[in-house]
Amino acid sequence: MIDAYEDPGTPDSRSGGRYLWWLVARQPRRCAAGAMFGSVWMVLLAATPYLMARAIDDGLEPGDMGALALWSGALFTVGAFNSWLSIMRHRTMTRVRMDANFRTVKVVVGQAVRLGAWLPRQMGAGEVVTIGVGDVQTISQSLTVVGPGVGAVVAYLAVAVLLVSVSPLIAAVVLLGIPVIVLLVGPLLGRLQGSETEYRERQGVLTARIGDLAGGLRVLAGLGGKTLVADAFRRDSQRLREQGYRVGAVTSWVQALGIGLPTLFLAVVTWLAARLAAQGDITVGQLVSVYGYVAVLVGPVSFWVECGYQISRGLVCARRVVRFLRLEPMPDTGTRDAPSEPSALYDPESGVRVLPGRLTALVAEHPADATTILDRLARYTPSNATWGDTRLDEIALNQIRRRILLADHEADLFAGTLQDMIRPVGGAGNCATSHDRPAAATQHNTALQTALHTAAAEDIVQALPDGLNTHMAAQARNLSGGQRQRIRLVRALLADPEILLTVEPTSALDAHTEATVADRLGEARHGRTTVVTTTSPLVLDCTDTVHYLVDGKVAASGSHHELLGTTPGYRALVARDTEETVR
Repeated sequence: MIDAYEDPGTPDSRSGGRYLWWLVARQPRRCAAGAMFGSVWMVLLAATPYLMARAIDDGLEPGDMGALALWSGALFTVGAFNSWLSIMRHRTMTRVRMDANFRTVKVVVGQAVRLGAWLPRQMGAGEVVTIGVGDVQTISQSLTVVGPGVGAVVAYLAVAVLLVSVSPLIAAVVLLGIPVIVLLVGPLLGRLQGSETEYRERQGVLTARIGDLAGGLRVLAGLGGKTLVADAFRRDSQRLREQGYRVGAVTSWVQALGIGLPTLFLAVVTWLAARLAAQGDITVGQLVSVYGYVAVLVGPVSFWVECGYQISRGLVCARRVVRFLRLEPMPDTGTRDAPSEPSALYDPESGVRVLPGRLTALVAEHPADATTILDRLARYTPSNATWGDTRLDEIALNQIRRRILLADHEADLFAGTLQDMIRPVGGAGNCATSHDRPAAATQHNTALQTALHTAAAEDIVQALPDGLNTHMAAQARNLSGGQRQRIRLVRALLADPEILLTVEPTSALDAHTEATVADRLGEARHGRTTVVTTTSPLVLDCTDTVHYLVDGKVAASGSHHELLGTTPGYRALVARDTEETVR
């Protein structure tokens, strides 16, 4: 089974079927062992009726107790050996499925890491969650075909050979009848794929909506929109349930026919064999063996139908994984170096110019307009934005990421200690030598205390039972919304980027805390470029420059007090925010 640190390999993402084959090809010995164990196990199941027939014809009917004991002993030995084979087959196929499961998980996680910030812009969180939770398990289950599936084919051929030695007529009926049964189930498998695909797509949409509801429940309660959203969710979940019923209806027919048709076929063949025995064309022992052979074939046929069902579902899920693996981040076409000295950022589409070393605010009636501008200035979306005299898309991306940080107020907070949650990757002390480590640790602690002070987050650390070593849940759910926002700001400040772009860094804070953070932020970032999106007058009063945006374009620029006196739209927007703050 794949090791936790082993390279999963490069998946074949040309199609769902090729991806499933890639999972098989990555573990050829184990799959070959599963096919061998499954084949021998099923062939020996078919050998049981043969040994029973010999015991009847050679021992029981003529009264030869020695022959009866010999064939009975052989029957016992084969049964015991087949039990061991069954155990080994199950163990091997479990390892095959687990390897496929873990390998797919590693491939999906690796792709998510590779996409990074581009992932939310190309695929919803619900879709990714559905892949990780449901599709991975279904894909691994579909690999059952390499064990019992191959064994069913081998057992079918072995039984056909044995039946020819008994009666060519019965052999012809069995050889033609079993494929007809499989073909009858085939159209249902195609219909199942269509129903399963639609079900998975709706499941992804509903999963995303659950995440949105969980994240915005407090806001919805404040706006009085819980009932409206709950009704919409109820309608969507009912549609998903109805689609699930349709999938279940097709599945029930597949499984019923997989058992019912072979059993009905068994009755027909048994009747034909009984007539031949009554006419003296075959012996009583051969009649028993024919019944046993066909009864054994019920298993392989059921396996074929089950494998077809699993492969059909596996293909649906594999196509979803392949679609995810085909996503590509924005290519890094930049080859030029970033400006060697502090330089202005300029977004020609909106007219926003961010001067170096200043605290700049973007004020927009629609916050999404300001966020879009920051996305362009941080090169998360294609644009004509420039840094100094150079277009951002011409600068090497790694240089932009090292010097420009976009801090979203809803950025993910990963589970772990608070210390680990706010420590930037590659931050101070992480790569220090043993000689420099004490000095680096001291420097890091000083920077951490400064960041906590700037974000007014010392009280958060003091209130936790183990301070910075307190274990935090994913997304810091054991903190309030305002506390989470301050922790995100601490993390951004601790990274200490040359240019810090922040989205609504104080929107969830009370007025007193917001004023404290606004006052300290300007002091802590003095001489370094900082941009905030906000409509809070408490923050705007501490900024150097304010750009007022209308429909995503700069309508006016100046200081906060200048715009209050000269721009009615700005004054109305900020005054409304002031009224809401007072209330």
